[in-house]
Amino acid sequence: MGETEAIVQQRKARVPAQEAAVGVRIPSVQGFAQWAAEEPPKRRGKALRERIGRSAHAEFTADPGRPDAVSAVEESSAGRIPGLTPLRVGRMSANPFAFLRGSAGLMAYDLARTPVTGIGAQICGDAHAGNFGLYGDARGGLVIDLNDFDETVVGPWEWDLKRLVTSLVVAGRVAGVGEDTCREAAADAAGAYRRTMRLMAKLPALEAWHAIADEELVSHTDAHDLLGTLERVSEKARRNTSGRFAAKSTETLEDGSLRFVDAEPVLRRVPDAEAAAVAASLEEYVTTLGEDRLPLLARHAIQDVAFRVVGTGSVGTRSYVVLLQDHRGEPFVLQVKEARPSALAPHLPVAGFKAPEAGHEGRRVVLGQKRMQVVSDILLGWTTVEGRPFQVRQFRNRKGSVDPAELAADQLDDYGRMTGALLARAHAHGADPRLISGYCGKTEELDEAMAAFAVAYADRTEADHALLETAVREGRVEAEVGV
Repeated sequence: MGETEAIVQQRKARVPAQEAAVGVRIPSVQGFAQWAAEEPPKRRGKALRERIGRSAHAEFTADPGRPDAVSAVEESSAGRIPGLTPLRVGRMSANPFAFLRGSAGLMAYDLARTPVTGIGAQICGDAHAGNFGLYGDARGGLVIDLNDFDETVVGPWEWDLKRLVTSLVVAGRVAGVGEDTCREAAADAAGAYRRTMRLMAKLPALEAWHAIADEELVSHTDAHDLLGTLERVSEKARRNTSGRFAAKSTETLEDGSLRFVDAEPVLRRVPDAEAAAVAASLEEYVTTLGEDRLPLLARHAIQDVAFRVVGTGSVGTRSYVVLLQDHRGEPFVLQVKEARPSALAPHLPVAGFKAPEAGHEGRRVVLGQKRMQVVSDILLGWTTVEGRPFQVRQFRNRKGSVDPAELAADQLDDYGRMTGALLARAHAHGADPRLISGYCGKTEELDEAMAAFAVAYADRTEADHALLETAVREGRVEAEVGV
């Protein structure tokens, strides 16, 4: 990628490295007294119950104008690579949990027509149970947190929680777990969210920001039955590296350099002009990083670029892997992934929230991720390729995840509590935990309401999946199954 000095010179359009967290006001010295004199956030949160009772969150009735499942899938495919649409449909038709994973926009349509408190936070936008996982930190350790932010926006905190609890019920049903256990897992996730938010509200602000260290997470959420699964996932994650991917996906040329090898339909080399455009975009990318990262990238040279298909919700978007080598010939891979507008954006105004301002979608994703995670990828940034916005991150950064649709009955509620706690920690970065905690309260009223919603929306998801499955079977929608 050139010498360090050359990279530094490219930083002409540098974006400010620090931005105030969403929902947090930084008062002037003169403004501190007025800020402190405002009505306590906990009291304001509690007062919101008079307008939107906690039991109201159990409500779900499909809107008469709701798009049908097949139309929603087809609409969400607009702007994606047409040739990959059948692959996306095939993955979504596999089971109801796969359908839920790929239909964040359809659920947002429904959530916009459910009760909301009006408390905004930086939300994931797609906080289903499969979007939590392990990844590597800068010191070689593993952390667990939310790990997918394609849809992140400032919106109602309830939307993330409702998507999480619903996904637990849907995943549990796919795994063959009993209905009572599925509902209990949803209630436990909401309860862990509520209790963790209450803990955040009681801690000093700085401690709350870094609270629930990973080694304490299992104990905090009483998720001991999940220990064996987490250990297996951790061991697999440690082996999930750029080097391992490169060893399986490249060939060595006569000059000792590496080149990707086609593995259709998941991985394919791209024409020279396309590869050159992706490589050139890294010049903009480095302007979005902290200057302390530049010497690391300067010690690598680009070898090749390939197109690689990504997960269920993102199939059909443009995503590249960029192969680099350091001075010792060790491979390192960056992912350059297209950033589309959030699927939640059109539905936020219906719920009384502003849609995201027009801007670089990759920047939206990256800043949202950094606002929600305690530890983020040190090479997280954004760029533009041929007029399209992209996010850039490390590929195979020791990532690992639990498949909630394969959990045993005695593990599902443990996983629910763990993810509920992680979601609360993430929301507490972008909203005052005292405000949300004041609304949630000490009783289990919210937990039960969320569980009731989860069961009702899981039924809706299963019906939607059945409609898509029928359309595929009858040939009305093309699907590539089993890939």
